[in-house]
Amino acid sequence: MSDPVRTPPPGFDELPSEEQIEYVQALWDRVAADPSRVPVPEWHLQELQRRAAAHQADPAAARPWAEVRERLRRWLDPHA
Repeated sequence: MSDPVRTPPPGFDELPSEEQIEYVQALWDRVAADPSRVPVPEWHLQELQRRAAAHQADPAAARPWAEVRERLRRWLDPHA
């Protein structure tokens, strides 16, 4: 993203961090309510094509979601 940081609406900077996050989430929910309004960058589409091709070339390399999720949990919290 090369756009400069935009000025938030008045009062935003005075909100506690939790309320700022809730505000931003509410804005995103409003935009995402209509998926056609959410642009998909070209590089996302290219990455999906790359991954689909990699899977077709070697389907055995795929891992079940439960296994991937568990690896992520251990990676995020190795003491759990």
